[in-house]
Amino acid sequence: MNNQWVSAADKLRGMLAAVLLLGLAACNQAPEEQVSREPVAFESGDECHVCGMLVMEFPGPKGQAIDNKSGAVRKFCSTRDMLSWWLEPENHNQRATLYVHDMANSDWHHPDDRHLIDAREAFYVIGTPLAGAMGPTLASYGTREAAEQVAQEHDGQVLTLEEITPEVLAELMDAPHHFDGQGHGGGHGH
Repeated sequence: MNNQWVSAADKLRGMLAAVLLLGLAACNQAPEEQVSREPVAFESGDECHVCGMLVMEFPGPKGQAIDNKSGAVRKFCSTRDMLSWWLEPENHNQRATLYVHDMANSDWHHPDDRHLIDAREAFYVIGTPLAGAMGPTLASYGTREAAEQVAQEHDGQVLTLEEITPEVLAELMDAPHHFDGQGHGGGHGH
């Protein structure tokens, strides 16, 4: 009977040791790497993911998409290029965090990277003479009020991200624009 208790105690100690070893092994595994989804600054040599143009050579708001799995950053010379890319079916299904400049806090010719905002929460003004890379673009704002003010001043229209479709972007490119070369406006981006 004594041998049975010793044998049972040895089995119990062995099982406890195995559980402890498994627990320690789990603790020693490398933690899953955290991928940053924060916006990054635009640099002078950055090329647009869509058109290949140098991003910093153009006025107006820029965009970026950060892959939520890998952390890879795609930069765009305009909100129009970013949204054109995003609306492609193969890209729209990717999990990405999208950013655009809040032009209420940026000069039109020099968007401030400290004011990159979530593109899904931004308000976009179309139909204005404010040009970005290669012509018409969508002016992005962090509040509806700022977007409405610019839309009123320039006879534009305010849209949310959900309202922007490939057809809207095509109309933007086909619409007559009278850009006068003065697409700046200091703090309000107009």
